[in-house]
Amino acid sequence: MIDGTSATAGVGSKTSRRGYLTKAGLATGALASLSGCAGVLGSSDDMDTVTMVLTPGTPADTEQRYMPMKNLIEGEVDVSVEMQVPQDYSAVRPALESEQAEIGMDDITLISNPDLMDVYGTTVTGGSAFYFSMMVTQPDSDIEQRTDIEGRTMAFADRLSTSGSIFALYALKQAGLNVGEAPDGDPVDFEGSWSNHDIALEKVGNGEADAATTYGGNGVPHIPEDTELPDRVTEYSTALDTIGTETPQFRPFWWSFPIPKQPVYTRATWDSPLRDEIGEVLLNSDQSQIEQYYPDDYDEEELPFTTLRDTSMEDYEPVITRLNDLGIELGE
Repeated sequence: MIDGTSATAGVGSKTSRRGYLTKAGLATGALASLSGCAGVLGSSDDMDTVTMVLTPGTPADTEQRYMPMKNLIEGEVDVSVEMQVPQDYSAVRPALESEQAEIGMDDITLISNPDLMDVYGTTVTGGSAFYFSMMVTQPDSDIEQRTDIEGRTMAFADRLSTSGSIFALYALKQAGLNVGEAPDGDPVDFEGSWSNHDIALEKVGNGEADAATTYGGNGVPHIPEDTELPDRVTEYSTALDTIGTETPQFRPFWWSFPIPKQPVYTRATWDSPLRDEIGEVLLNSDQSQIEQYYPDDYDEEELPFTTLRDTSMEDYEPVITRLNDLGIELGE
């Protein structure tokens, strides 16, 4: 049995129960929790350097995935792009607020303070601007639907990951499970652990968890080719050509509705003509152009960007709804 959830809208308030992204002290040395810790505007080579904060992950792998995007910007604009990979989402906003970075690309930071950012658009890959959150388990597991997670162990990605935590927790709560204070505290009706997308799947594979949640691009390669998929996944997923290509194999038992892919935004305080130049390049890119900027050893299946779709905060209302429902208030 495969179930799903529908989208509803909501509006965030400005006080924070958990203060995950908003403590003033985080702004000082924000990039200390990013890999490399270099890259402020300006360089010794008389070429402007723009710092682009990527989504949390393994630095070498994440930087490799975004190399075509970096090469595109550098090839079309007279600028050097410094990529930084945070340890977690809580490092991104302080880096932007303290003007140690110019560009970001995660919806959680954007939602935490829309006035801090100017949105370029939503990333498009394979012709789609949407992706999915999914839950998987072992093929021989008796977990068939969300309610079967009661009394079991569930592996999540980063605590503030939209697909790897927020959407899944909301879906479990909507199914009637008590998620307690998760993602900052412990769930009540099941045991949860948080790490990253890859480790979440590893925990199911090695028996440390009964189920896991991740995004479609990470989970689809681990499901069998003959898996029956919901129509919405068949229509909007850009990962279907990777199905069945990775081991171990898992069985999906829940899919979200289509979620807007990550936004690309710039901090509003960045006063430079490079802002608009970079935005135009990203919005006008296409598959044939981005292919010109692949590194020699690039795996096209990893590509997270071909162009941007013009979007606004309204497209991310479903994310806001889930943050509010779980008590995660990101504003100051």
